[in-house]
Amino acid sequence: MRARSRRLWTFSIAAMVLIAAASLVVFAMRETADLFYTPERLAEDGLPEPGQRVKIGGFVEPGSLEYGRDALIRFSVVDDSPNRLAVAYRGVAPDLFREGSGVVATGSFDPEGHFEATQLLAKHDENYVPREIKHIEQPGT
Repeated sequence: MRARSRRLWTFSIAAMVLIAAASLVVFAMRETADLFYTPERLAEDGLPEPGQRVKIGGFVEPGSLEYGRDALIRFSVVDDSPNRLAVAYRGVAPDLFREGSGVVATGSFDPEGHFEATQLLAKHDENYVPREIKHIEQPGT
């Protein structure tokens, strides 16, 4: 086999391996990537396809938090806009989850447009102090 043919075969095999690796990466990213929405963005862009996994984020609207039977939690997510999004979640909420706190919910919209969360993440600011040590004076203050 001549050197030119060997280089051509080597290049072809390397290109196929690179394309296969890129395809695997794209497929894996598509399976794990979630789109992030706020109530304002949902009002502007419309709802995603029913059943598509997405994340929504904002703040738990004060006065909207309701606990029901079978660990069902209903609340509204708000942001700086006048828009709000009703969320239903079945499960145990994180310790930091309360009215007025930041929240990121992962789930999907059903065909009627209701958001059903499968995971809740409560957010806190950089000044968070666990309630167990709030009474302890911090050094340097």
